[in-house]
Amino acid sequence: MNRRTKALQFSKATMNKIADRDECCIFCKIGYRMDKIDSFQQQILSIAHYINKSQGGLGIEENGVLICQYHHHNLDNGCESLRSEMLGIIEEYLKGFYPGWKLENLKYKKYS
Repeated sequence: MNRRTKALQFSKATMNKIADRDECCIFCKIGYRMDKIDSFQQQILSIAHYINKSQGGLGIEENGVLICQYHHHNLDNGCESLRSEMLGIIEEYLKGFYPGWKLENLKYKKYS
């Protein structure tokens, strides 16, 4: 695995820290767009990148949140306005945990 690929993956330890921090889907926690969710989708949790791996998003705590399958699908496949709204919620959520949180610190830099 090359250096970039490794940097973009969440390690097991990082995934555990994110899961411990968030405890459940951050969107379910605030009751965000719950009208079409079913209990099965709500139980399947995964770590989502704030900045996508395809855009060089690092596999670090400051770039990941725990979300359910339903909200992950909406984040990845919803309309652009829904995605923008969800990313705004994630950004504010992460800033609450990491006061020095900045977008430029979340992307892979080849020569740093």
